[in-house]
Amino acid sequence: MTDSKPAPDPMKLLIIEDDTLIRNNLKLLLDGEQGIEVIGTCYSAEEADAQIDELKPEIILCDLGLPGMSGTDFIPIAKSRLPDVDIMAYTIFEDHQSVFSALQAGATGYILKNSTADELIDALFTLRKGGSPMTPKIARAVIQELQGNHFFNNTKPEVLKTKSDDFLLSNREKEVLIHIEAGLSYKQIGKQLYISRNTVHSHIKHIYEKLQAKNKQEAILQARDKGIL
Repeated sequence: MTDSKPAPDPMKLLIIEDDTLIRNNLKLLLDGEQGIEVIGTCYSAEEADAQIDELKPEIILCDLGLPGMSGTDFIPIAKSRLPDVDIMAYTIFEDHQSVFSALQAGATGYILKNSTADELIDALFTLRKGGSPMTPKIARAVIQELQGNHFFNNTKPEVLKTKSDDFLLSNREKEVLIHIEAGLSYKQIGKQLYISRNTVHSHIKHIYEKLQAKNKQEAILQARDKGIL
C-alpha cells in the first residue's frame, strides 16, 4: 500500500486587467484550472491597492497599461505590502522600457498577451515553484541585452551605457511627459489618458523628482538628454 501525498493548496491568484472581456476570460480559464484559485479580479491598480491587504494573493497577474496608476507603478507598492508575493507582468508591450521597467520594479515573470492558454498556465506554475518565466522572445531579448547586443530595435546603445536612465520613468509617466512636451494642459492630458487632473499632477510631481527638475522645461530637457524622449 503506497502513501499518497496530499495535493498542495491552490495558488491564490489576483488578476488586474482593465479590459472587461480579457479579465472575465482569464478568470474563467484560470479559476477552472486545478491548482489555481482566483481570489479576486480588479479593473485598476487603485482597486487592487484597496483590496490587496484583505485578499493576500500569492501571485498577481498584472497588466501594465492600466488606467490611472500603471501596472509598473503598482508592482513596487504591492511588493512593499506583500514582500513574498510574485508578480507576473501580462501585457502587449515588448519594448525595452516596458520590459526592464517592470522587472526593475519587482516583477518576477513577463508574459505577452499573445501567449497561448497553456503557456500562461505553465508560466504561473513555474512562477509559484520559484522560477522567473518569460515569453521566449522576451527572455532571449533580456539575455541579448545583458550580453550587450541591444536586441530592442528602439533602444539607443549610448543610452544603455548610462545609469539605467531609459527606465527612470514608468510607461505612464513617459506618456504624461510626451503630452507635456506637446504643450497639453493637465486637463487635456487627463482627457487623453482617461485619468483625473489630480492623477496627472501626481505623475508630474514624480517625473520632476526622478529627473531632478524644477519645472516642465527642465524635465523635458533632462528627458531628452537621457534619451527618454
